[in-house]
Amino acid sequence: MRVLVVEDEEALAEAIARGLRREGMAVDVALDGDAGHEKSTITRYDVIVLDRDLPGMSGDELCREIVSSGALTRVLMLTASGTVEDRVEGLSLGADDYLAKPFAFPELVARVRALARRATPATPPVLTVGDLELDPSKRTVSRAGRAVELTRKEFGVLEVLLAAGGSVVSSEELLERVWDENADPFTTTVRVTVMTLRKKLGEPGLIDTVVGSGYRVPVAGTETG
Repeated sequence: MRVLVVEDEEALAEAIARGLRREGMAVDVALDGDAGHEKSTITRYDVIVLDRDLPGMSGDELCREIVSSGALTRVLMLTASGTVEDRVEGLSLGADDYLAKPFAFPELVARVRALARRATPATPPVLTVGDLELDPSKRTVSRAGRAVELTRKEFGVLEVLLAAGGSVVSSEELLERVWDENADPFTTTVRVTVMTLRKKLGEPGLIDTVVGSGYRVPVAGTETG
């Protein structure tokens, strides 16, 4: 899951980013509306956590831009005001959810995950292929009833592959969905992560390499490579 945090209070922005990364999300940070707008037009985010009061382009204006662009990105708007009028106004701008400061971090995480599930195509709360089961909210993976311990990046890669429903996912897309903007696109990070993931999942192998295209986890009705 790829998330953008647009928040001008740097300490708060970094705290949110650190917390979401601990939950296995790939997180970028923008400290003003202009930077947030630039990042949102370059990268496809699942969710943008957007402060309403920003220097440069305002949070309201950025929200309108995101909605009018037709992007599938979901917007969670943050504000220092929690009045009913402000919530209604924020939602009327096109925000998908609204959270007043101060907030409980577990609630923020739950709302971000709920919004990500509403992305298109919609994904079920628990992803299963054969005897493999992945629960994004509980951060658990099991195969044939046996728990499989994965790193955050291994979990992220597997989640993206399962959510693809048997379609091929390129290394570039995996890098974009699971890592953040600081990832080096010329490294072998994705290949190495897939290799260790395969070992942990065991036999029979679940992840196919599609030469020249990427990776996939075949499901019923798709061909294995």
